[in-house]
Amino acid sequence: MTDSSVRDRLDAKHEGDQERRIAAIKRWVAYIESEPAEIWGPQQNAIVDDQLDAAQDASTSAAHQQRVRDVAAAIIEDRDSNDRQE
Repeated sequence: MTDSSVRDRLDAKHEGDQERRIAAIKRWVAYIESEPAEIWGPQQNAIVDDQLDAAQDASTSAAHQQRVRDVAAAIIEDRDSNDRQE
């Protein structure tokens, strides 16, 4: 006996989660386009720092923590590169 209704509900939930994530990303993009980097930059840094702290609290592996740091560094480098081009 399969429980396809459970799978259907999970698929619908995941689709809703993805739509909310995309909507949140669009709101963030609109925000950073409307505000100078001096405003949203420190906010973004705080989010990344909090995510790093949460990862440390979750007892993640050293390799995972390094990947998160690498992604954060790449984001900061990309942001700084974009700032220099402006």
